[in-house]
Amino acid sequence: MAKNNLLTEQLRYTGESNIHTRVDICSYDRNSISNKQDISLSVLGDSVKEDAINWIQVSGFQDIEAIKEIFSQFEIDFLTRQDIFNSAHLPKIEEHEEYNVLILKLLKKNDNNDYESIHLCIIQGKSYVITFSEEETEIFGEIVSAIDNNTLKIRQKPSDYLLSVIINEVISNYMSVVTQMEEELEDVEEALIISDNAENLIIEKIQQFRRNHRLIRKCIIPLKEQYNKLFHTTDNDLFNESQRPFFNDVNDHLMFVIQTMENCRDLINAISDLYMSKNNQRLNDIMKQLAIVSTIFIPLTFLAGLWGMNFKYMPELNWEYGYFMAYAVMLTIGIALLFFFKHKKW
Repeated sequence: MAKNNLLTEQLRYTGESNIHTRVDICSYDRNSISNKQDISLSVLGDSVKEDAINWIQVSGFQDIEAIKEIFSQFEIDFLTRQDIFNSAHLPKIEEHEEYNVLILKLLKKNDNNDYESIHLCIIQGKSYVITFSEEETEIFGEIVSAIDNNTLKIRQKPSDYLLSVIINEVISNYMSVVTQMEEELEDVEEALIISDNAENLIIEKIQQFRRNHRLIRKCIIPLKEQYNKLFHTTDNDLFNESQRPFFNDVNDHLMFVIQTMENCRDLINAISDLYMSKNNQRLNDIMKQLAIVSTIFIPLTFLAGLWGMNFKYMPELNWEYGYFMAYAVMLTIGIALLFFFKHKKW
């Protein structure tokens, strides 16, 4: 039974990742940049610059006590702390007085070719962005390179622009996943159509697509309403009006992902129906073949029963060629029925 989180002051990571806690920090302004990797939390306070944008990346939730120091330094409230450590929490976006909170999911494939979700929480303040990820991920590598090279003058822009770039990177992860799923489903559908044997595509493959679709939908659909609710508000001081077009662009990508997910759902249903139709057709073909065999043997069984009766006076029994004539009659009837069925295209 799940515990009531409002009746405990303890913080507990609910996931299964055993990744060691690692903290990286990137501080930058228009003129300079400072990258520090795998730093000790004892020097985190000195590494945060008041007059710069600070991007703090926390990977792994094993060292809860160390992460608590980050919570305290940035005055993150208790419920948000619980949400960060709750790996099963649904995606959401919340607006607070001093910061915004985004709980998202990254997607990756495991050894069984199934997708797994990686819990990701983003805290955005006026001069900082903190990402809490339960596992180390390379998804933000392109953003780090862009900051190093000052691509599109990213170092001259406020924290909400960095937030939009991070969200867009997460949505891009979704786009690649759902696009790949759609292509795989189309290949499966085409293979199933041209295949003469429906067993070549077993039901376990279809069920795998269903499992992955449910997981991906669970990660994406909650963002639709909440994203519009938060990023179209007019009284959030942490969002600059000049950055709205970037968030709108991210929303367009999110809509594309949702539409592709709907297409994947339709494809899964179509493949399931096609699979059942193929199986039914194969079963009908088998039953038709059995019916033809049975029909052929009905008159032969009648003749065998007729000539097998033990009456004393049966004219055919004493005929010298009766045995061979019986074979000939049965063979003729069987061949005639076969030609009749072929003529009828049965």
